[in-house]
Amino acid sequence: MPRARSQQYDDRQTAAADNDAGGCLSFYALPPLAVILIACLLAALALNLPIQTSASPIVQPVSIAATSSIPSSGLSPIFTREVQYWGNHIVRWANASSLDPNLVATVMQIESCGDPNALSRSGAMGLFQVMPFHFHYGENGFDTETNALRGLEYLARSLQTANGDPRLALAGYNGGIGVINRGEWTWHAETARYVRYGEPIYNEARSGLSSSVALDEWYQNYGAGLCRQAAQRLGIDN
Repeated sequence: MPRARSQQYDDRQTAAADNDAGGCLSFYALPPLAVILIACLLAALALNLPIQTSASPIVQPVSIAATSSIPSSGLSPIFTREVQYWGNHIVRWANASSLDPNLVATVMQIESCGDPNALSRSGAMGLFQVMPFHFHYGENGFDTETNALRGLEYLARSLQTANGDPRLALAGYNGGIGVINRGEWTWHAETARYVRYGEPIYNEARSGLSSSVALDEWYQNYGAGLCRQAAQRLGIDN
């Protein structure tokens, strides 16, 4: 940029100043410091250069739009303490299966009340009461990770077959996916009962309620003994 010259220097000094490649503070031409600083400031503004007055890094503010899309996954407080025991795992398993954690918790609540060693008379195993033929060769059906993987695979298939209808997905999980496309009057009594409790429990869980009338009724009629056994096996019966 052009530099101001002092008239006090002779022609030889002026020529040296003209040939100097320095910036705002030329060795041979030293105008008042205030003038130089103003000149540099104007040049920076003209070139749209950032002006940093501190050596500290500039911290960029976090965009609200960038954080608003982060999902806030959580488990409803309506579920019994035995199911809440698995809360972090339920959220993780549900996310891995692209399922609502509250739907996964509803299934666990009714199937085992959180007992990882639950075994039904028909041979259904573990937290999600998965039938043995759903496991791959060599898998341990009572291993919680394996049980969740196979059980939630089937729940996800049921939900997909039901076109996202959780009521029908619950029916398919209990009675087999084939029941989803059949009339409800053809469902086995166990499947009808499963849906009668499961659907309102799930609806109350995802509605943000702190308690569930449907879950309390299920507990009184069917779940007390199941949950007592789960609490003992989990060591939370005190």
